Amino acid sequence: MSLLARGSCLCGAVAFSAKLPARWVAHCHCTRCQRAHGAPLVTWAGFLEADVEIASPDGALRWFETAEGAGRGFCGHCGSPMFFRSPRYPGELHIARALFHTALEQLPSCNAFFSSHVPWAVDAHRLPSDPEPV
Repeated sequence: MSLLARGSCLCGAVAFSAKLPARWVAHCHCTRCQRAHGAPLVTWAGFLEADVEIASPDGALRWFETAEGAGRGFCGHCGSPMFFRSPRYPGELHIARALFHTALEQLPSCNAFFSSHVPWAVDAHRLPSDPEPV
């Protein structure tokens, strides 16, 4: 029996389960991920596409397809960026790590496209903390 990791978008309209373990977990600093997520980096978990089940009962899952044949899956209701697939990684589906509700077995093991990292992102644990939630 395989263990599954589960997650969803912010509103829950798109849910997924993925068979563990992930093939890899990594931080991506490419400019496309930065722009797609509005963040300095995206932490992805890579799975075989066949090992992932996606549920979107009302058709909320949408795909943005690039001219190069890559696709970025997102929730059409809440806008959560969720998935990435590309001919560069045939048979794989990358899932944004922060969307998992259950634990993964591994931590990020590398930085991809680090040459594109932004200079303004600093280690969050070194910044002062606001005691009140925003």
